[in-house]
Amino acid sequence: METVPEDWRRGLVVVAHPDDIEYGAAAAIARWTRQGKEIGYVLATRGEAGIAGLPPEQSAPLREAEQRESARIVGVETVEFLGYRDGQLVAGLDLRRDIAAAIRRHRPEMVVTLAFALSPRPGWINSADHRALGICVVDGVSDAANEWIFPELTARGLEPWRGVRWVAVCPPSSPTHAVDVTETVDIAVESLAAHRRYLEALDGRPVETQAREQVEQVSAPIAGFAAERASGFELYTFAG
Repeated sequence: METVPEDWRRGLVVVAHPDDIEYGAAAAIARWTRQGKEIGYVLATRGEAGIAGLPPEQSAPLREAEQRESARIVGVETVEFLGYRDGQLVAGLDLRRDIAAAIRRHRPEMVVTLAFALSPRPGWINSADHRALGICVVDGVSDAANEWIFPELTARGLEPWRGVRWVAVCPPSSPTHAVDVTETVDIAVESLAAHRRYLEALDGRPVETQAREQVEQVSAPIAGFAAERASGFELYTFAG
């Protein structure tokens, strides 16, 4: 099991909903911000369809605020929302263009996204939003580097960015790389627990109990990787 490269300075996390980051990658994000890396979050939706019994117009600002607090806890200051409808993401040119634009704005070397396979683990079907978002992230990295695919972005002053070196997918069905998060598990728990209203609607157990269980599940020891706690990723290399 190889270690995720850490010889980079700027990262961008692109996901579909508030809480997607905290369900897998928050412990790694906390480690990286401690190293002084600049990391921004881009979310396609505000998660407005995610709380049963709470109308979207009430849920959206609540979930946006929870995400900003969750980001603050792990040391991330920049949080952007693209404004797509929760539950209705479509893998297509509009989403690719907006992700490519975000990549050109932030100019990351590392891009992190959520697992987008149809079935990341046996017996479980992934969200349609996650599937659509993930493939557009991978394509958006290439789009951001190509001056001819979305020339309107260049016309807006967003010059092509060929500096993405990796895309890391978390949590993976079969990790290829890992990060030692032994020292940042507790921060990740606090970060997930910041999605308090969402977790309260999801499960009757205390929010902190849910958060601890989830984070410890995705930061369990990984065979072949010498760390008490580890976050696994599928890592894809880009030539730039």
